[in-house]
Amino acid sequence: MSTDRKWYAVYTKPRWEKKVFRTLSESGHEAYCPLNKVNRKWSDRIKKVDEPLFKSYVFIRLAAAEQPGVRLVNGVLNFVYWNGKPAVVKDREIEEIRRFLNEHTDVQLEPIAVEADDRVQIRSGVMMDRKATVRKVFHNRVEVEVESLGYKLVAYVERSNL
Repeated sequence: MSTDRKWYAVYTKPRWEKKVFRTLSESGHEAYCPLNKVNRKWSDRIKKVDEPLFKSYVFIRLAAAEQPGVRLVNGVLNFVYWNGKPAVVKDREIEEIRRFLNEHTDVQLEPIAVEADDRVQIRSGVMMDRKATVRKVFHNRVEVEVESLGYKLVAYVERSNL
Protein backbone atom coordinates (compact mmCIF):
# COMPACT_ATOMS: atom_id res chain seq x y z
CA MET A 1 0.00 0.00 0.00
CA SER A 2 2.91 2.37 0.58
CA THR A 3 3.62 2.56 -3.15
CA ASP A 4 0.37 4.46 -3.82
CA ARG A 5 1.11 7.03 -1.11
CA LYS A 6 2.03 10.47 -2.49
CA TRP A 7 2.82 13.85 -1.01
CA TYR A 8 0.09 16.48 -1.21
CA ALA A 9 -0.10 20.07 0.00
CA VAL A 10 -3.01 21.11 2.19
CA TYR A 11 -4.10 24.70 2.66
CA THR A 12 -4.61 25.67 6.30
CA LYS A 13 -6.21 28.51 8.19
CA PRO A 14 -3.77 31.41 8.62
CA ARG A 15 -1.17 30.69 11.32
CA TRP A 16 -2.48 27.13 11.88
CA GLU A 17 0.37 25.31 10.13
CA LYS A 18 1.99 23.90 13.30
CA LYS A 19 -1.37 22.91 14.85
CA VAL A 20 -2.47 21.11 11.67
CA PHE A 21 0.92 19.39 11.40
CA ARG A 22 0.70 18.21 15.03
CA THR A 23 -2.89 16.95 14.59
CA LEU A 24 -2.03 15.07 11.38
CA SER A 25 1.08 13.53 12.94
CA GLU A 26 -0.78 12.48 16.10
CA SER A 27 -3.45 10.78 13.99
CA GLY A 28 -0.77 8.60 12.36
CA HIS A 29 -0.27 10.46 9.08
CA GLU A 30 3.14 11.23 7.64
CA ALA A 31 3.11 15.03 7.57
CA TYR A 32 5.74 17.72 7.03
CA CYS A 33 5.67 21.37 7.95
CA PRO A 34 8.94 22.96 6.76
CA LEU A 35 10.16 25.23 9.55
CA ASN A 36 12.53 28.12 8.94
CA LYS A 37 14.78 29.21 11.81
CA VAL A 38 14.66 33.01 11.98
CA ASN A 39 15.81 35.65 14.45
CA ARG A 40 12.96 37.70 15.92
CA LYS A 41 13.67 40.89 17.83
CA TRP A 42 11.67 41.97 20.81
CA SER A 43 12.31 45.16 22.75
CA ASP A 44 14.50 43.36 25.28
CA ARG A 45 16.03 40.43 23.35
CA ILE A 46 16.59 38.60 20.10
CA LYS A 47 15.32 35.05 19.93
CA LYS A 48 15.64 32.31 17.28
CA VAL A 49 12.20 30.92 16.47
CA ASP A 50 10.81 28.33 14.06
CA GLU A 51 8.36 29.76 11.53
CA PRO A 52 6.61 27.85 8.75
CA LEU A 53 8.48 28.39 5.49
CA PHE A 54 5.28 28.18 3.42
CA LYS A 55 2.53 30.25 5.01
CA SER A 56 -0.78 28.33 5.30
CA TYR A 57 0.63 25.10 3.80
CA VAL A 58 1.40 21.67 5.27
CA PHE A 59 2.52 18.63 3.29
CA ILE A 60 1.02 15.20 3.90
CA ARG A 61 1.83 11.80 2.43
CA LEU A 62 -1.16 9.54 1.91
CA ALA A 63 -3.15 7.43 -0.50
CA ALA A 64 -5.90 9.06 -2.56
CA ALA A 65 -8.57 7.13 -0.61
CA GLU A 66 -7.44 8.87 2.62
CA GLN A 67 -8.01 12.40 1.30
CA PRO A 68 -11.62 12.90 2.50
CA GLY A 69 -10.63 12.32 6.14
CA VAL A 70 -7.86 14.92 5.96
CA ARG A 71 -10.34 17.60 4.88
CA LEU A 72 -12.15 17.08 8.20
CA VAL A 73 -9.08 17.92 10.33
CA ASN A 74 -9.59 21.15 12.28
CA GLY A 75 -7.64 23.92 10.58
CA VAL A 76 -7.43 22.28 7.13
CA LEU A 77 -9.32 24.30 4.54
CA ASN A 78 -8.67 22.07 1.51
CA PHE A 79 -6.04 20.44 -0.62
CA VAL A 80 -4.05 22.61 -3.00
CA TYR A 81 -5.39 21.88 -6.48
CA TRP A 82 -3.63 21.81 -9.85
CA ASN A 83 -5.62 21.21 -13.05
CA GLY A 84 -8.73 20.22 -11.08
CA LYS A 85 -7.02 17.55 -8.93
CA PRO A 86 -5.15 17.70 -5.61
CA ALA A 87 -1.59 18.70 -6.50
CA VAL A 88 0.99 15.93 -6.07
CA VAL A 89 4.37 17.03 -4.72
CA LYS A 90 7.30 14.88 -5.81
CA ASP A 91 9.25 12.99 -3.14
CA ARG A 92 12.43 14.54 -4.51
CA GLU A 93 11.07 18.06 -3.93
CA ILE A 94 10.17 17.29 -0.30
CA GLU A 95 13.68 15.90 0.27
CA GLU A 96 15.26 18.97 -1.35
CA ILE A 97 13.27 21.27 0.97
CA ARG A 98 14.34 19.21 4.02
CA ARG A 99 17.99 19.21 2.98
CA PHE A 100 17.98 22.95 2.19
CA LEU A 101 16.42 23.86 5.56
CA ASN A 102 18.92 21.63 7.39
CA GLU A 103 21.81 23.51 5.78
CA HIS A 104 20.46 27.09 5.92
CA THR A 105 18.65 29.39 8.33
CA ASP A 106 16.58 32.50 7.76
CA VAL A 107 15.52 31.36 4.28
CA GLN A 108 13.49 33.77 2.14
CA LEU A 109 10.91 32.67 -0.45
CA GLU A 110 10.82 34.68 -3.65
CA PRO A 111 8.58 33.99 -6.64
CA ILE A 112 10.31 33.41 -9.93
CA ALA A 113 9.92 36.47 -12.10
CA VAL A 114 9.35 35.86 -15.79
CA GLU A 115 9.22 38.82 -18.14
CA ALA A 116 8.76 39.37 -21.85
CA ASP A 117 11.87 38.56 -23.95
CA ASP A 118 13.32 36.21 -21.28
CA ARG A 119 14.83 33.00 -22.65
CA VAL A 120 13.42 29.95 -20.85
CA GLN A 121 13.49 26.17 -21.06
CA ILE A 122 10.20 24.26 -20.93
CA ARG A 123 10.28 21.50 -18.27
CA SER A 124 7.23 19.41 -19.17
CA GLY A 125 4.69 18.72 -21.89
CA VAL A 126 5.13 18.03 -25.59
CA MET A 127 7.72 20.82 -25.89
CA MET A 128 9.76 19.61 -22.93
CA ASP A 129 13.45 20.61 -22.99
CA ARG A 130 12.88 23.14 -25.77
CA LYS A 131 14.26 26.64 -25.41
CA ALA A 132 11.77 29.43 -25.96
CA THR A 133 11.35 33.19 -25.73
CA VAL A 134 8.66 34.66 -23.47
CA ARG A 135 6.33 36.96 -25.42
CA LYS A 136 3.61 37.79 -22.86
CA VAL A 137 3.07 37.02 -19.18
CA PHE A 138 -0.41 36.38 -17.79
CA HIS A 139 -1.34 35.46 -14.21
CA ASN A 140 -0.32 31.78 -14.21
CA ARG A 141 0.39 31.31 -17.90
CA VAL A 142 3.08 32.53 -20.21
CA GLU A 143 2.98 32.91 -24.00
CA VAL A 144 6.22 31.51 -25.38
CA GLU A 145 7.68 31.46 -28.87
CA VAL A 146 9.62 28.39 -30.00
CA GLU A 147 11.66 28.79 -33.17
CA SER A 148 11.84 25.50 -35.02
CA LEU A 149 12.28 24.45 -38.65
CA GLY A 150 12.04 28.03 -39.83
CA TYR A 151 8.61 28.54 -38.22
CA LYS A 152 7.55 30.36 -35.10
CA LEU A 153 5.40 28.19 -32.79
CA VAL A 154 3.49 30.09 -30.14
CA ALA A 155 2.17 28.22 -27.10
CA TYR A 156 0.66 29.07 -23.74
CA VAL A 157 2.58 27.31 -20.97
CA GLU A 158 1.91 27.19 -17.25
CA ARG A 159 4.45 29.42 -15.51
CA SER A 160 5.49 26.56 -13.22
CA ASN A 161 6.61 24.51 -16.24
CA LEU A 162 9.39 26.95 -17.16
